[in-house]
Amino acid sequence: MAALALGGTSLGNALQQILMAEDIQPGDSPSYQMCKTLMSYHPLGAKMTDTPIMMAQSQRRQIVVPDGPEDELKEAFDREWEAIGADRHIFNCGRLARCYGVASVALLGEGTPPNRDINFKELYHSKIGFNVLDPLNTAGSLVLDQNPNSIDFQKVPGIAVGGVAYHRSRTVTIMNEEPLYIEYTSSAFGFVGRSVYQRALYMLKSYIQTLLTDDLISLKAGLLIAKQKGPGSVIDNVMAWVAGQKREMLQQGMVGGVLSIDVEEAIETLNLQNLDGAYSLGRKNIVDNIATAADMPALVLNQETMASGFADGTEDAKRVTQFVDRIRIWLQPLYAFFDQIVMYRAWNPDWYATIQKMYPEQWGRVPYNAAFYRFKNSFKAEWPNLIEEPDSEKIKVEDVKLKAIIALVEVLAPLVTDPHNRAALIQWAAENFNEIEMMFTSPLVLDFEQLEEGLEDAAEQQKIMQAAAAEKEPDEPKPFASTDSESSDRIARSMGGLTAAVAALPDLKARRDEIRRRVLANA
Repeated sequence: MAALALGGTSLGNALQQILMAEDIQPGDSPSYQMCKTLMSYHPLGAKMTDTPIMMAQSQRRQIVVPDGPEDELKEAFDREWEAIGADRHIFNCGRLARCYGVASVALLGEGTPPNRDINFKELYHSKIGFNVLDPLNTAGSLVLDQNPNSIDFQKVPGIAVGGVAYHRSRTVTIMNEEPLYIEYTSSAFGFVGRSVYQRALYMLKSYIQTLLTDDLISLKAGLLIAKQKGPGSVIDNVMAWVAGQKREMLQQGMVGGVLSIDVEEAIETLNLQNLDGAYSLGRKNIVDNIATAADMPALVLNQETMASGFADGTEDAKRVTQFVDRIRIWLQPLYAFFDQIVMYRAWNPDWYATIQKMYPEQWGRVPYNAAFYRFKNSFKAEWPNLIEEPDSEKIKVEDVKLKAIIALVEVLAPLVTDPHNRAALIQWAAENFNEIEMMFTSPLVLDFEQLEEGLEDAAEQQKIMQAAAAEKEPDEPKPFASTDSESSDRIARSMGGLTAAVAALPDLKARRDEIRRRVLANA
């Protein structure tokens, strides 16, 4: 085991004992304790486990519940989501799964044994709590079946903590990467996923060497080297005292001071120029290798600034966005677990009673169970795009949407004649208009029931007018006569033009013959 001290102080017992050990070789698998030490002490340890999940949760999901009072539904959902700390539990479970290879989250209720299934309808008035469990907490229950003929082959049948089994409805288990057949993960105590440190263990050890180099450079960068003229073969006390005084004055010299030296002497700093290229390249390669081994972009580890900014859609930004999208998909089972719990607690019968009072005509006669399942089935939660477009691009997108809405209404409006569908078309257009918040800040509010009644009245009036027009006898056509004023005028104009044209024919013929004679004479 290597023992190294810098400036009289050790690098840190846990990190020194594990990462500076001589027996760590390429391909070694980290143990449970080693993974814990890496996440706790290594400069890149927490970044490899926490940063991807922090980036995934940097934006809130967009909640949509169209089949119900959407504003009230979203407000109640968000309030309960924050009350139970769902984001924090999801984050903690995800980071432990990346650290060890597997982790679980469990729902517990006060006075309810863990082996009993969840009664969702009673959740809203029960005192509940969530525990995030690492592999040591669930050791022995997440080994996973390795029999290819078993229905539970490499599947999580459930968890047990301290010999107490948990009902499957109460827990969710996620793994970092999928399990491999007969591939034991020592950090997770089972044939499950793998730690994010497993392939990068040797490079993480090498990274510590770069920290030692940084410390050595900082210590030696301020070293002054005095090239002094050597004394004679015999050095008496006076010459030694003079040399010592000169070195002391050099050490204490500051801006504005004057120090005299011999013309053959020189004072320089330690030359570290040749160290920059090799050291910088080696450190960069180590970080890149760690990122490659962990299957994550190197930009996430070294925090380099992207060439054109994250919001411009550069290739670097696209790679980071794809990585964050994969993390969000990986965390989806946890979000689905908490979504269901929050819906039952937030949209409870007491809350629904207030909704019935607010909207008596629409929800006053709808039973709670029917309304709840309508809300639950129409619930959607989508992640926004990690790359945010500038306002100028958003305006262009909104303009295209607006033109599409107008074009569809112009095409369908002449075809839709019944008042009910016409009102539905107008309602659809108004709702889509209200979603274009970049162009219209004030929403368009219409009373669609009154609108439909007005369209029905207009349709009835039109039918009455058409029936009245059909019953009225048509007027007899006027008999044709050459003395009619309009006909006479048209005929007179036509005859006058024809007479003038006929009269002009001799003059045109004479002029044509004259032009022909002149052409022949000139030729």
